[in-house]
Order: sequence, then C-alpha cells, then structure tokens
Amino acid sequence: MFSVQTKNGKVEMRIEAPLMETYDSDTLKTDFFPKGLSVYAYNEEGLLESLVFSDNASHKVDKTGKTDDVWSAFGNVMIHNVLNRETIETDTIYWDETKKEIYTDCYVKLYSPDGFMQGYGMRADDHARNAILHKPFNSYGVTVQDSTLVVIDSVNFIGAFPKN
Repeated sequence: MFSVQTKNGKVEMRIEAPLMETYDSDTLKTDFFPKGLSVYAYNEEGLLESLVFSDNASHKVDKTGKTDDVWSAFGNVMIHNVLNRETIETDTIYWDETKKEIYTDCYVKLYSPDGFMQGYGMRADDHARNAILHKPFNSYGVTVQDSTLVVIDSVNFIGAFPKN
C-alpha cells in the first residue's frame, strides 16, 4: 500500500505498508497493517519533518460518528523528528487525526541533542514536536554544548547545482 496525502498541491504525508487488510461492517471500518507501517510527514515548507515506523498498525473509522478517527501503531514504534533531531521509542502510539496529536501511556524513551529522557506516557503534536513525557524517571540532560556545532539536514539537503 502506498498513499500520498496532499493539501493545496503540497505533500503533507506519505504512508507505506507491505500489506493492508480492510474489514468493513455496518458501524466500523478497520484497516490492519500486519507487516508494518511507515509514515513520512512533511511540514508547511515541504520539508520531511517526521518519520514513524512500527511492526503493526491499525486504523479504525466509526461510521456512526460517535468516536474520533484514531490510528494506532504497535510493536517497536520509532518516531523521529528530523528537524529537531529527536527520537521517540515506545511499544504503542496513538494518533488522533481530529486533535492532531500523538499519545501513549506506555514506557517511552526520548533521545534528543539535549539529553535522554524516559517515562510512562507521552503527548506531542502530530509532527512529534514539543513532546511531553508523563511520569519521567532516571533521565539526564546535556548541560554543555558546542556553540560552533554545524548541523546538516542530510534528508532535506538539495545540494549544489551542477555546472552546465
């Protein structure tokens, strides 16, 4: 399965999965991704901002309109914000399309240039910006940073123009 979501001609998201199974009833439509799911989210400028990888995933749509559209990814979930250089690892993550947020109550590890944090429970916006860990423990921060450090975004780097 390969899907691209655009808005006003700009790519917002790309979703890839080796296998997608759909089950439909009168009140509920469920899509399962038993062989994993990869999500690539782009920011307003069109740069790749977030990556999500998981072993399994599902998407449930309530046809009655009583509950929100929620995606769930489970099994070795890795969320990486390319621009902030932050990586989140957990077992299960939920994405609420209506509220535009991702969340979990599971054990979470958060790696960033500022240090390492871990805890139970996390909330962030749908691009994995501004992640907030709930019930943190045994975390550490990096207090000294090199102010001359040059960071190159190799994913979004276009490169020099070739000579003609």
